[in-house]
Amino acid sequence: MLTTLVIAMFTAFDSPAQNERYTLIVKVEELRNSKGVVQFALYNTEGSIPDTKFKAFYKMEKAEITNGSSTISFSGLTKGRYAINVLHDENENGKIDKGLVLPTEGIGFSNYTNIGLSNRPNFSKASFALDADTTVSVKIIYK
Repeated sequence: MLTTLVIAMFTAFDSPAQNERYTLIVKVEELRNSKGVVQFALYNTEGSIPDTKFKAFYKMEKAEITNGSSTISFSGLTKGRYAINVLHDENENGKIDKGLVLPTEGIGFSNYTNIGLSNRPNFSKASFALDADTTVSVKIIYK
């Protein structure tokens, strides 16, 4: 009994980081209008971005737009690498609407200020380390 108690005590002191949970706040500003909602998709796996059909995300939330801005909070996250994909879903259909090739609604990714054929989104470039409560701003890009 005493041995079990001693092992439990050392295990508890040995791995506090495994039990730590963090909050990630994601902000977008300068939306071109206040139509629809903003869809925030959070990713935690290499190769999950691009995800044009929104099937590989870890967590997803939608938020209303106020004065051209929107904010969401993801809580209970463990330490790790995460990436964010944001869609200004003006018609609230939950998907990226496209013209001939380019999106007709605004999109954005963490760590990206522009997107193009030579700068396509991927998890490696969009991801960041989360090891504390963090706030991230994502730039929405309209074509």
